Amino acid sequence: MASRDFVYKKFSEFYSSPSTVIPKISMIGQREIGFLLFKEHVMLRHKSFESTSSLKRFLGETVPSDVYHSCAYYENPEAEMNKKIWLGADLVFDIDADHIPTPCNKIHDEWTCNKCGFGGKGVTPDACPICGGQKFETKTWACELCLKTAKEETAKLLNILEQDFGFSLQELHVFFSGHRGYHVQIEKETIKTLDAMARKEIVDYVSGLGLAILEDETKDNTRRQRHKISFSLHDFGWHKRLKLGLQNFVMNATKDDLNNAGVKVNYKVFSENREILLKRCIEENRWSSVRGIGITTWKKLAKHVKDLESAKIDTVVTTDIHRLIRMNGTLHGKTGLLKVGFPANRLENFDPLKEAVAFKEGTAKISVSEAPEFRLGDDTLGPYKNQTVELPTAAAVLLICKGRAEVVQ
Repeated sequence: MASRDFVYKKFSEFYSSPSTVIPKISMIGQREIGFLLFKEHVMLRHKSFESTSSLKRFLGETVPSDVYHSCAYYENPEAEMNKKIWLGADLVFDIDADHIPTPCNKIHDEWTCNKCGFGGKGVTPDACPICGGQKFETKTWACELCLKTAKEETAKLLNILEQDFGFSLQELHVFFSGHRGYHVQIEKETIKTLDAMARKEIVDYVSGLGLAILEDETKDNTRRQRHKISFSLHDFGWHKRLKLGLQNFVMNATKDDLNNAGVKVNYKVFSENREILLKRCIEENRWSSVRGIGITTWKKLAKHVKDLESAKIDTVVTTDIHRLIRMNGTLHGKTGLLKVGFPANRLENFDPLKEAVAFKEGTAKISVSEAPEFRLGDDTLGPYKNQTVELPTAAAVLLICKGRAEVVQ
């Protein structure tokens, strides 16, 4: 209780401070605003505000652990869902390390089935392998590799949206979520009235799902016709992405890369014929020009490249036209870090563990059960195990929010 009160106090100080500014939210009066309350542990929904200043006053009085706004615009945002009258919605993408398998997942992420108690490490499954239960207690961490991987997926998404869909970088609003990933939001008028099915088509494209060129051929065609018709790359859309991806793969692939792609070829032949593979096979679509590397191999490589080039997004977020998304400039209840917006062209150099720190003054004494080495701001801290330490406020809040520490009174 003391730890929760400590975090509550810090959140209260943040939202009550005159120096705290909630960035302007477009058409805020037509959006539903939602809050997760600290003490009651319940969701307060169907609220609306005419301005960010009135919203900030409410935050200072209520002190929620998390703040959300709808991607949708409504005629009556405070009404029940069936009476709100949907007017449109922003196009939103969520990239989260939770959905991206990385080597570090198996080190610092744990899950336990609420139904039978079985647990494991790594990405939380959709269903418990023992009892089929679908509710889990999770213990996660956002390490540098997690955040780097999420940033790489975000960069791929931005490239697809700019190069293939024609959005300008200025139209792509990018945010660090405050935890383990990024949000990309588009408010352009031409996309606001897209229904869920249309958004599903965008999701499929971004994810590389349903690419006809990678589907198995029908048995009705002759072998030569199948190869010619089903695997010819041009310079547009996913064809271009596959071509460029294959070129990069051929020029740089190691023996391990080929194994990871699931292909069995003579690596010496592959390595000694890289230039020929580029020119004859990829550029001229003569896929069987090098003995031992035929159409079947190229198909497998293309599928592997598709996985490398596609963006790993949370598909449900994008297709949900009523979705609530975390509000920019507010604190994340699982970390105490800020959701932070920044220009798309700053993604590569954006440092979430420095630029999303909200609590920049003071220290706190905490008892840490277990925490890996981590960086926050300019400080590298840990590892800790069953230790009492005095840490910067931001680090103390982070560890308490992650369930790895308690405040020492």
